[in-house]
Parts: sequence; C-alpha cells; structure tokens
Amino acid sequence: MARKTLALLGALMALLVTAPAMAKPVPDAERLPLDLRRTTLVVKDMEASLKFYRDALGLKVTYDNIIRTPRSAKDDASAERSLHLVFLRANDDYVGQIGLMEYTKPIRTPRPAKIGDLSPGDIVLVFNTKGLQAKFDKAKAMGVKVDEAPHPTSYPSYDGKGVINVMFSAFYDPDGYYIELNEVLDGLPMTR
Repeated sequence: MARKTLALLGALMALLVTAPAMAKPVPDAERLPLDLRRTTLVVKDMEASLKFYRDALGLKVTYDNIIRTPRSAKDDASAERSLHLVFLRANDDYVGQIGLMEYTKPIRTPRPAKIGDLSPGDIVLVFNTKGLQAKFDKAKAMGVKVDEAPHPTSYPSYDGKGVINVMFSAFYDPDGYYIELNEVLDGLPMTR
C-alpha cells in the first residue's frame, strides 16, 4: 500500500512540475487602467512572416484585412495608401497579440537588417512554449538566422529565493526582429 501511495505521490509531483505555467489575471485591487493589447511589427513580406509566426511558432490568426486610404477605395489602384494587417494570438484574445503590418502602397523600403548584438531601440519578443525543439526546428528550416540553439539556463525567481529553469533559444524572424523561444522546465514561481 505504501508503495502505491508513493508511486501516486511521485506521479502527482511529476505532473505538477511539468504543468505549463499559466498566466493569472491581476487581482482587481491591483489592476491598472491600461492594457498592452498588441505589439505590431512592420514586415516586408506578409507570407514569410505568417509562415514564421503562424506555421513555425503556432500562433493563431485572429484578424486579416487590407486597410486602404481612403476607406472607400475598392482596390490598391484607387487607394492613396494600402496596407495588409494581420493579428495573431497565443493564449489570450485581448492582450499580448502580435500584429504584422505590410505596406503595399506605397511600398516602404526596409531598413537594413540588423542581425547581431542588441542595442537600444531594438525589441526582444519572448515566447514560452511546450515542445520548443520542434518549433525551433521549423523556424530554423525556414532559413532564419539562429542566435542560440536550445540549451538549458536559469534565471533568478520572482521572489529572489530560487531559480527558474528554462530551455532557452534565440533567433531572428524574417525581418530581423529578435525572438526568444523558451520552455519553462520546472514551473514558473509567481509571487507578488
């Protein structure tokens, strides 16, 4: 009987340790009158960006439209300006979305790709995932520049009393935006 109890307790502990870290809403008393809805990335090739964010990383498209000025323009030929706008989400429909925006009229000249050391003005998009290696392999197969292949690392915990162990990887998306793709290995201790 003790053996079965220990086995059951061991299985429960393994389940708790490998359970995905879930974001929790901030208690009402601590809420701010502000939400970060979306980060929109200006891209040069919508299809390449969708293959990366949707197909390789697994985000879900929630919005996909052509926006023209004036709004009454029926096509790009009759529009002064036109852009393709796509929103993608992970696990929340309201916050934390990624927007992709490709200017189609007039076509914008891309900035030179900056791949290398990060500096002020750069952004870092951080994603937590399960199955990191498969997503990393899909992204790498697209030909994106890899900065760091998956490897274990740790960070100080939120309360400063322990560590958060993660499998870390980093690469640049098709437009040169820096992406961290991480898999939390032992739960994400959240303290306030």
